[in-house]
Amino acid sequence: MADDKHDVTVHSTRTAYKGRYTIEAADFSFDRAAGPGRIEHATREVFERGDSAAALLHDVVRDVIVLTEQFRYPTFKKGPGYLLEVAAGSIEDGEDPADCIKRELMEETGYRATTLTRIGAYYVSPGSSSERIFIYYAPVRPEDLVDPSATGLAAEKEDVKRVEFDREDFLSKLEYGDFQDSKIMVAGLWLKTQPRKGKPAKR
Repeated sequence: MADDKHDVTVHSTRTAYKGRYTIEAADFSFDRAAGPGRIEHATREVFERGDSAAALLHDVVRDVIVLTEQFRYPTFKKGPGYLLEVAAGSIEDGEDPADCIKRELMEETGYRATTLTRIGAYYVSPGSSSERIFIYYAPVRPEDLVDPSATGLAAEKEDVKRVEFDREDFLSKLEYGDFQDSKIMVAGLWLKTQPRKGKPAKR
C-alpha cells in the first residue's frame, strides 16, 4: 500500500540473483521520515521469497499446543539447528493465506483445521526482506488428526516432527524466552491474552 504522505521514487531495479528465491537490487529516493528533505539514490538489496502463512495449532480438548520441529540450516551455525516452530509455509501465487496454512497443517502435522482465527500479519525482516507472515490460531480436536504419519513433503526433503506442550507449560516457556521462533512468540503472546480460548465455558 502506497504512503500518500511521502514521495518515493524508484529509479531502477534489477535481479541480482535468482535461484530458489530472488534477490532484487533497487536504486530509489524517498522523503525523510525524521524531518524535512529527501534521501537521494539509496541502494538496497531485497530478498524476495514471497509471503507465508503460519498457525498456532491448539488441541482444545486436551488443551495442548502442537508445534513442529525440523532442521533449519540457516540456524545451524549459531544454533539450535533443530528449531521448534509453529507450522508454516509459503503462499502460492493466487492462494489465500488461510487456504495455504490449512494445506501446510495437513502436510506438516496431519491435522485438518476447519476453523481459523486471524491473529494478524507482519514483516519478518523489513530491512532486507519483503516477506510477510499471515498468522492464525487453529483450534482442533483429537479426531482432526487424520494423518498421524505426516512429516512434510518428501519431494522437498522435509522432515517435520510434531511436538506437544500443555498450555501452561507452553506459556511458561514463552514467558522465559525458551523459544527462538518469532511466529511462536507472536501467536503465543496472543494466546496469553485469551485465557479462555479453547477452554469450556464456566457453568
